[in-house]
Amino acid sequence: MTLIATLFPLLCWFAYNYGIPLIERRRPSLSVIMSMQRRRWVANMASRESPLDAILSGNLMGSISFLASTTVLMILAIFTAFGQLPAVVTALRTAGLGPTFSAGELQLHFVVMLAIFVLAFFAFTLALRQFNHFCIMIGAMDHTNKATEAEIDSIARLNTMAARNFNNGIRAYYFSVATVAWFIADWAAIAASIAVVLVLLHREFYSSAHRIAASAALSASRREQDTTK
Repeated sequence: MTLIATLFPLLCWFAYNYGIPLIERRRPSLSVIMSMQRRRWVANMASRESPLDAILSGNLMGSISFLASTTVLMILAIFTAFGQLPAVVTALRTAGLGPTFSAGELQLHFVVMLAIFVLAFFAFTLALRQFNHFCIMIGAMDHTNKATEAEIDSIARLNTMAARNFNNGIRAYYFSVATVAWFIADWAAIAASIAVVLVLLHREFYSSAHRIAASAALSASRREQDTTK
């Protein structure tokens, strides 16, 4: 049971990442809707010469850099805990938490936590690299000639790929909460993992942000159709 509870947050994270695309085939998620807006952003950007797009891209990259740096600190903290296992066991027992956890069980759990944050670091740095490529591609656009649909689609897809990797890194922090719940009890980690999955599903498919973004995308689509008539 302890082993299952230890691995459960990591397994839920992988299952969520692979399961969401299947759900998106039937119902567009918030990420899918925002991908449509990213495409509109690139299309509008192709017809203007303004520092606004560089500012927006810089803000996105700044947020990712902050989270990547924070993730490195979390990785270092876990490595520190590896060297202080007796003190961790004593602290948990003093707080009334994890009284039956052995040093070996704590080591395995810290390995899982380390894996989550290492994967999150890779996700954030990949997103940062892809947003950097996005900035280069928008800087290379020729505003003297109209951009082709293929060029707009390519740049927008790169932006979407970066956003998906960024979201994947953010989810790692959500599921790391479930790994912390493990210190309370085995069942707490499982319950917290399921709760995180439900919260993420609600935010992606049933939240107020989803409804607002869908309404904005629909209004923009109707306006573009009216313009082309």
